Amino acid sequence: MPRYAMAIDLAACVGCAACSVACKLENEVPVGVNRLWIRSTELGTFPHLTVEYRPEQCLHCANPPCVPVCPTGCCYIGEGGLVLLEERRCIGCAACIAACPYDARYMHPAGYVGKCDFCEHRVRAGRVPACVETCPTLCRYFGDLDDPNSTVSVALREAGRVDVLRPELGTKPKLFYLNTPAKFGLAGNHQEVVS
Repeated sequence: MPRYAMAIDLAACVGCAACSVACKLENEVPVGVNRLWIRSTELGTFPHLTVEYRPEQCLHCANPPCVPVCPTGCCYIGEGGLVLLEERRCIGCAACIAACPYDARYMHPAGYVGKCDFCEHRVRAGRVPACVETCPTLCRYFGDLDDPNSTVSVALREAGRVDVLRPELGTKPKLFYLNTPAKFGLAGNHQEVVS
């Protein structure tokens, strides 16, 4: 069985938000909520300023804290290790929203929880997530961690640096940040990929 993951090369991300727009269109995400967003951080002092961008979304953790707290079982780990939601079973209690340490879930206006699912419907059809397909700088990589020739495995091997958000939590995220500038705030967030 595959172990799906995504990697984003922060040295190549320009913060254009094409990924976020593609996600909204592909998944019919309503206005006012997002499955994917871009965090920007200003570095330096005037007149020597620069901006770093970091796209954020569900990290599809191998040890997701959101799954065991769901009282209806609508949150589950699906094929390929994707952390998924069965919307029709969700009662909108928001326990999983509270449990997610990455703020990657939201309450859909229709009363159920929503989040990135790595475009599971596209993955099942042999396609990459919409955000990966749309990225104009090609900074996003997706694939099977267990396949050494997948685009994500190659990108992880060839990166100068690989980080994850908050590795100390033990959630084992499968969204990796490549070539992270040390000033961005991910310094010391390295995680081994082979877990």
